[in-house]
Amino acid sequence: MSPADRRVSPTRYGVPLLVAVVGLAAGWGLSVGLPDYYVFLGTSVIVAAISLLGLGVVTGSAGMMALCQLSFAVIGAWVTSELNLVKAPGNGILWMVAGAIAAGIVGLLVGLPALRLRGVNLAVVTLGFAAAVGLAVNQYQFPGTAIGVQVFRPQPFFTDRSFFLLSVIVMVIAAVIVYALQVSRVGSGWRAVAFSERGTASAGASVRTTKLSAFAVSAALGGLSGGLVTLQVGFASASTFAPLQSLALYVLAIVNGSYLVDMAVFGGILWVAVPEILKRLGIPQDWSLVVFGVLGVQALTSRTNLGEIVRAAARRRSEVVVLEPAALDDEVPDPTPDAPVLIVQGLGVRFGNVAALDGVDLTLRAGEIIGLIGPNGAGKSTMIDALSGFLPGHTGTITLDGRDLARVSPARRARLGLRRTFQQDRVPPSLTVEAYVRFVARRRVPRPELIDLLSFLGCPAPGTRLAAVDVGTRRLVEVAAQLASRPRVLLLDEPAAGLSHEEHLALGERLARIPIRYGASVILIEHDLDLVRGVCRRILVLDFGKVLADGDRDAVLSDKAVLAAYMGETELL
Repeated sequence: MSPADRRVSPTRYGVPLLVAVVGLAAGWGLSVGLPDYYVFLGTSVIVAAISLLGLGVVTGSAGMMALCQLSFAVIGAWVTSELNLVKAPGNGILWMVAGAIAAGIVGLLVGLPALRLRGVNLAVVTLGFAAAVGLAVNQYQFPGTAIGVQVFRPQPFFTDRSFFLLSVIVMVIAAVIVYALQVSRVGSGWRAVAFSERGTASAGASVRTTKLSAFAVSAALGGLSGGLVTLQVGFASASTFAPLQSLALYVLAIVNGSYLVDMAVFGGILWVAVPEILKRLGIPQDWSLVVFGVLGVQALTSRTNLGEIVRAAARRRSEVVVLEPAALDDEVPDPTPDAPVLIVQGLGVRFGNVAALDGVDLTLRAGEIIGLIGPNGAGKSTMIDALSGFLPGHTGTITLDGRDLARVSPARRARLGLRRTFQQDRVPPSLTVEAYVRFVARRRVPRPELIDLLSFLGCPAPGTRLAAVDVGTRRLVEVAAQLASRPRVLLLDEPAAGLSHEEHLALGERLARIPIRYGASVILIEHDLDLVRGVCRRILVLDFGKVLADGDRDAVLSDKAVLAAYMGETELL
């Protein structure tokens, strides 16, 4: 084990809590030392930062285009104003929290289209929601506004200075909660679903729940900012929450990378400072939207944000530390296949008039590794998609440990122990190796076990950022993560892609030991027949969606029909 892996990692919460304490102290100092006008502007900065922090969750972490953040602020402001008007029990702080909860509930409803829509289509839906909310507010006004009922700040935060301190406290609490979510399985799910929905489902996580949780958290923070600005000003105004402002806020979140707490605060400063500077220059403040638009174009064209640039500059450049490979036994013990764990009967998949799979039968026994091979287009990946639940319209039956998997979702199949990897890169680069493995495992993995698993496959150290390693290495991490879940069946779709031939062979030595070491049965798709020969004692060959051969490795690979199907491929020349 390398020195990099023997060191004790600092707690995930120690430094953030220290930063929170420093933030509170700084907030108190600013509330005392700033001039009155700048104290009021400072509160506006915090209000904007809270809204941006929420927007960063849904856009930066979860990767969805939501253009209605200030509509959620409207809900928070409306609830706060209404509770003030009816003289509800409690005070402005409780009413503000109630508004945040109400906004979070609405966020769940608004997030429902995100389950089917992506990209620009989702942006259009959320912008339409923002426009509808804007029209409703202009038509009906906020409760109490028409009759001049003011929303008073609660004691002891009645003055601008004390209310600024309150806003800092609210911001710190919100930031700690968001950080705790981001470093938890929930936050890993947000990043995973932003990178690949299929990869998220194959880890046993619900794509639906992951997306809706991001919308709910984002909306709740938006509602919190709406209640806070209502208490700051004393009433809610429709002009504060104009739909165009939501679009500008989204652009600013993209520019800064507002899923990062410090960049959300910096975004709040820009949100207030740019219009203020324009006002002092005698330029209409609406031109601030143009400034934000220009910054947004730059961010979108460069495909990066200010937060990532700052962190890349601050982060020390270091080599990726690969764990010392675990020692292997000289020989692989002969497997003793037991009772069937996966049974496939009559599996068929059609795409229009094309039969991608036609009546495929397969029985995988506990402790067995089957090689699934065939020419390009034979239906191998289609079969893996069908087994893992991504092609629910297939014919035939699939049973896992005697349970029929018909109408069982991919995420549920993964939780039942049917795990898979992908040909394409489905490993989110924004996570560390450890965070990804723990997310996929869906259980508490002791650190010694984690180190042992990563070293077994020759993966980088746990703290390595996945963005810093190549695609081939990420495939190894993907295999390790799926093994950490203790699967019953592991479907490996070309796990050696991106590795050199020597690395293929080294990986094969480890794959052959998976049933004995981790108790998983394996179906291996691989074009490198040297790897297949070294790992699999049984091979199933597909050709044009049908089973061409199934049986002992040597007998199958010497079959004339198999040789004919592979005619022209270099491995068999």
